[in-house]
Amino acid sequence: MAARLVGKLGIETSALFLCDMQEKFRQSVAFFPEIVAVAARMLQGARILDIPVLVTEQYPKGLGPTVPELGASGLRKISKTCFSMMCPELELEIRSLPRVKAVILCGIETQACIMSTTLDLLEKGFEVHIVADACSSRSQVDRLLAFSRLKQSGAFITTSEAVLLQLLRDASHPKFREIQKVIRDVAPDSDLIGLSREGF
Repeated sequence: MAARLVGKLGIETSALFLCDMQEKFRQSVAFFPEIVAVAARMLQGARILDIPVLVTEQYPKGLGPTVPELGASGLRKISKTCFSMMCPELELEIRSLPRVKAVILCGIETQACIMSTTLDLLEKGFEVHIVADACSSRSQVDRLLAFSRLKQSGAFITTSEAVLLQLLRDASHPKFREIQKVIRDVAPDSDLIGLSREGF
């Protein structure tokens, strides 16, 4: 009997993708400050746990740089024009990490770059864990239906705290206290409860 895919994350087999959190989206994407704040928590957690992080920027010449509050200033940004993060340069990066089997995905917009990235990753055999409180869109209808569509395709829709605790697995983990500080405050609200009432 084939093993059922349950989406169990591991520190050694996971990577964090941060998608297109750039200046020009600041005024148009719903809950942008909250989404960036949660993605910044995920980045903090990835650094503590020594999980590889890959960051993209969509056409930065027109859409501006990654916002500073994400805390990614020391990370290389991969520039792209395609909607999927899986451009040739990023594919080379992920291939250099042969132990990575699961991608934790944050960013914008959910119905565009998050969806395209997820579908490409799933097609290539990766598990994808979409951090719902770190993904948004200009339209909440697009956000809601994208989450539903991605779940149908086989992605796991989750939250930042759930991901970080699942990675640790045990309160006796040596990094637990550091991660506990990251998640001590509840993640800022980006209306996921309202969306869930609509059926995602």
